[in-house]
Amino acid sequence: MIVEKTMKTPFKSIMLFLIASVIGAIGQFLYKEGAQNATGKNLMSFIANWRILIGVVCYIGVMVLFVAAFRIGGELSVLYPMYASTFVWALLIGVLFLKEPLSIHKLCGIAMITGGMFLIAKQ
Repeated sequence: MIVEKTMKTPFKSIMLFLIASVIGAIGQFLYKEGAQNATGKNLMSFIANWRILIGVVCYIGVMVLFVAAFRIGGELSVLYPMYASTFVWALLIGVLFLKEPLSIHKLCGIAMITGGMFLIAKQ
């Protein structure tokens, strides 16, 4: 017999992880843009690049949101998979702002990610 110990993950914690995923995808976009617009190939050209610096700030924001969500409470096994929605946001940013192609394979992948997040979050 399997005994399940239930721990309710607060909706607010889940929302903080979802917000963090949007900010994380924006950070990745800024890293990409910064790398492509760097004026040189030395380390200083990357360190002094405003896009990359704002991307780093985004990732600091992501970590702050993670800590805030964990402080509120909830299961790691529920919360962290919510961050997988970063892949969804990155795809949308790529399609909308970078004019990357959208394929049936990408749409199927997004459906699987979203379905998996739903199954994990279902309590």
